[in-house]
Amino acid sequence: MTPHLRPVAGHALLVEYAEAISDLAHAAVLDLDAALRAHPFDGLVETVPAFVNLLITFDPLRTDPEAIARHLSTLPIQAQSRAGQAHEVAITYDGPDLAEVAARTGLTPPKVAALHAAATYKVCLYGFAPGYAYLGGLPPALRLDRKTAPLRDVPAGSVIIAGGQCLITTLTMPTGWWIIGHSPVKVLTGDARRPFLFAVGDTVRFAP
Repeated sequence: MTPHLRPVAGHALLVEYAEAISDLAHAAVLDLDAALRAHPFDGLVETVPAFVNLLITFDPLRTDPEAIARHLSTLPIQAQSRAGQAHEVAITYDGPDLAEVAARTGLTPPKVAALHAAATYKVCLYGFAPGYAYLGGLPPALRLDRKTAPLRDVPAGSVIIAGGQCLITTLTMPTGWWIIGHSPVKVLTGDARRPFLFAVGDTVRFAP
C-alpha cells in the first residue's frame, strides 16, 4: 500500500494508509512500525500505531519531515508475524445496557453474552484515555452505533462495545458506548516499564 505523509505540529509526521478501517491497512501500519523500531532514524522520539495510520514524533532540531520521508523510502519493510500474546479476561455480564443491546440486536441477554465471549479480539491500538485498548473483532450480530448521548461517570472496569470494537475502561469517565458488563482485570499495570497489560497485536478472550 502507498501511504500518504502529513506533517503534524512541526514535530510529527502522520503516515496514512487508508481512510477506512481495514485489516490490510492495519497490517501495513504494524509492518512500518516494526521496520522503524528495527531501523530508527536520528531524532526519532516515538511511533504510535493506530487503525490505518502511524504517528511518528521526532526531534525537530535533529531532523524534518522531508528527511524522514527519505528514510521511510529506504526501509526494508517486511510482513510481521501477527502472533501476539494471548490474554484471558474475566467478565461478568451485568452491564446496564445488556438488555437494550439484546433488544436492539434481536437477541436475548444470554445470547449476547455467549456471542461476546465466543469471539477472539485483537488489540489494535491505544487511544482516547490512558489504557484504553481498542479491541477489534466484535461479532457482526452485536454491532451497534454509539448512543446518541453519552452517560456520565461510567466506572473503571466496564466492558463496553460500539461498532466493531470492544474496550475495557480504565478510568471513571463518560461514554457513549454500550455497557454490557464489567471486569476485575487492570489494564493499567502501574509498571513504568510496561504500563499497559496488553500490547498492540495481542489477542483477548473474555471468560464469563
